[in-house]
Amino acid sequence: MNKQLILSKRPVGLPDADTWTLQETAIPQATEEGQIVVHQHYISLDPAMRGWMNDVRSYIPPVQIGEVMRAGSVGQVIESKNDKFKVGDFVSGWGGVQQYSLSDGQGWYQVMPDLAPLPTYIGTLGMPGLTAYFGILEVGKIKEGETVLVSGAAGAVGSVVGQIAKIKGCRVVGIAGGSEKCKYLTNELGFDAAIDYKNAEFSVYDAIKDTCPNGVDVYFDNVGGDILNTALTRINRHARIVICGAISQYNNTDSVQGPSNYLSLLVNRATMQGMVILDYAKDYQKGAMQMGMWMAQGKLKSKEDIYEGIENFHETFVRLFSGEKLGKLVLKVI
Repeated sequence: MNKQLILSKRPVGLPDADTWTLQETAIPQATEEGQIVVHQHYISLDPAMRGWMNDVRSYIPPVQIGEVMRAGSVGQVIESKNDKFKVGDFVSGWGGVQQYSLSDGQGWYQVMPDLAPLPTYIGTLGMPGLTAYFGILEVGKIKEGETVLVSGAAGAVGSVVGQIAKIKGCRVVGIAGGSEKCKYLTNELGFDAAIDYKNAEFSVYDAIKDTCPNGVDVYFDNVGGDILNTALTRINRHARIVICGAISQYNNTDSVQGPSNYLSLLVNRATMQGMVILDYAKDYQKGAMQMGMWMAQGKLKSKEDIYEGIENFHETFVRLFSGEKLGKLVLKVI
């Protein structure tokens, strides 16, 4: 049977376990030309999934009630009527939170498990890594010698952003929650400094001032809220602020907290731009090849935090918002 996680209601605030229903259906079959059936091995858990459950206008249609929960995935083709894929190929795409996925092949691409572990293809070599790559290089437009500040720096996107900025010769400061994550940033990933926003002994404002004495040239934001507002007070002239996510705001039951310090953009002639990885689809291969090369050279590290069992989806999902994870959050469903 095929275990599937179905969206059963629209959550208000942090989703509870009743937001989804686990059901079993027959394993799908490829009955039409062009179709493939993928036995999924790993599911990607990302903060963006929270937004996909809201029935609002966005960059992608919301998941409908009664549909399989949307998610990126990686697995193996077990049946194919598509000339682009053969049985045995390992592929990645939008398979959803289920054990088997039926697709017309659109949006799926082949991956090589002999070159990198499968979870890496939904992490550093997948959408989170590509988001970091295009976000910091194309939107952030970093230059050698600049100071780059990254929030959510120990997460799937932020950790790659900081490493790419270091590869490009920047000074990099990461903001994360907890001493363990901050040590990971500096000791393992090579960040120049790390700010523990949970440390009550100092303010984030003072910490940014101390670790970025010459100001911030590029701020890559994954969290929004107070930290974004504070970072705006320390930006330099012609700074670039990349809005990638706002995880601190996704479960608000009231209005979203916006940056009251936005006039700093005017004073410093700075820019603040949102980015969505879907806009860079034609260049995915280029980005993945470059990051794969950096990984082979030992310049770019990848870390996946893997949990098992589709039955444990909810308790794994909430780790995105509790901070109880390090690196890319992945659910093994095989």
